[in-house]
This record gives sequence, C-alpha cells and structure tokens, in this order.
Amino acid sequence: MRVHLGSDHAGLELKDRLVAWLREHGHEPVDHGPEVFDADDDYPVYCLRAAEAVASEPTSLAVVIGGSGNGEQVAANKVAGVRAILAWSVETAELGRLHNDANVISIGARMHSAEDAIRFLEVFLSTDFTADERHQRRIAMLADYEQTGRLPDLPRSGGDSSSVGA
Repeated sequence: MRVHLGSDHAGLELKDRLVAWLREHGHEPVDHGPEVFDADDDYPVYCLRAAEAVASEPTSLAVVIGGSGNGEQVAANKVAGVRAILAWSVETAELGRLHNDANVISIGARMHSAEDAIRFLEVFLSTDFTADERHQRRIAMLADYEQTGRLPDLPRSGGDSSSVGA
C-alpha cells in the first residue's frame, strides 16, 4: 500500500522510523518531508502535502506526525476528502478506520514511544472500514457539508425543532 507521510521537526525522527518500517513491511512510503531537522519549520507545509496526496489517491493512506499530533490532524482535515484521526491508542487507530473510514492517522511523537506509534500505524493500515449503513450515513453528511456548507437536517422528534437552542 502507498502511504504518504508528513511531519514537522518534532516528528522527523519518528517519521523516518515509520518510513523504514513501512518499507520493511512491503508498503510504499512517500515522504513529503521534512528531510532535515529545522526547529523553525511549519507542519502545514508537509502535512498538507501528505493530505493532498491521499485525497487525490483514494487507494492510499497517510500518516502525519508532530509533537502532539493535534496541529497535524487539524491541517490534514483542512483538505477536502480527508478524514484524519488523532490516534493515542491501538483502539483509537482501529476505530478511526472501522467507523470513520479515516484515510489519515495523526500521531504525537512526544506522546508515544516509537514502538507504540508503529503499532498504531500497523493497526490503522490493517483495519478496513465496516461500511455499516450508520457509518456511511454519517460520513455522507460530512462530505455533503464539506461540499455545500449546508448543515445536516436536525432529527425529527416529538417536539417543535424551532425551539432548539432557545
């Protein structure tokens, strides 16, 4: 599988380790940078490139890495067609694929050991979307909002929805 990677200075060492692990396990890593340590680099430069690549290549996945993974996830989610999750456990990596059909995993290099990060990525890559109707419906709502800016309809209930938030 082709896996796009992007990071910042805080994630550089882990990114390089993940690139090696991916190659060793028969995947095709595409490194969008950075190539060298620069404490003043900006994660959007690299993470947006990895996210753009995965959005234009639906059969691929991506991993973005930073100190906490938060900013990198935010950056990736700015790209239309990207569903990036922040993994902090094996379970969150798995559920991101199972329920959200996530195509980008974000990992905080300062939050986890390299061994844990590799395990998160391994689970992410080996887990398929369940395609259950409820999950497809939710993803479709998000995709529609992304395209139109129109909020999903409120669910019908016994009460008058015009008073919601009043």
